[in-house]
Amino acid sequence: MTTIVLETPIFADIQSCFDVARNIDVHVLSTKGTNEKAIAGRISGFAELDDTITWEATHFGIKQQLTSKITQFNAPIFFEDTMQKGAFKSMRHEHHFENLGEVTKMVDIFKYEVPYVFARQPNTDAGGDVFVGAHGIGDSIF
Repeated sequence: MTTIVLETPIFADIQSCFDVARNIDVHVLSTKGTNEKAIAGRISGFAELDDTITWEATHFGIKQQLTSKITQFNAPIFFEDTMQKGAFKSMRHEHHFENLGEVTKMVDIFKYEVPYVFARQPNTDAGGDVFVGAHGIGDSIF
């Protein structure tokens, strides 16, 4: 299993950050490069507990679909979406929010397994590959 962790400080209140992160319309706007859109389940507005969302996007020149479900929800500090159907063997995305006064810290933890083997072996001693970064820094994870 590979894990990507992104920490982002945001100069906004925790509720606003939580709501923007679960807003399907905002997500669609943020992914114009892949023409991502919600095509089934909840397709607009705010994702809530037990909602399913089927996304369609083009990655690496291939149109793909992924269905995720909101499996945990504790407003305004946490929600999780888990892949129900898609190209990954498994995928789980945790969204954490912490109020730090004038700043809200958002931490995304994205865990996934691919259904096939890459040429590179994962770091199994550490329980899988772990990539840590921050939004907007431009650091490569490879």
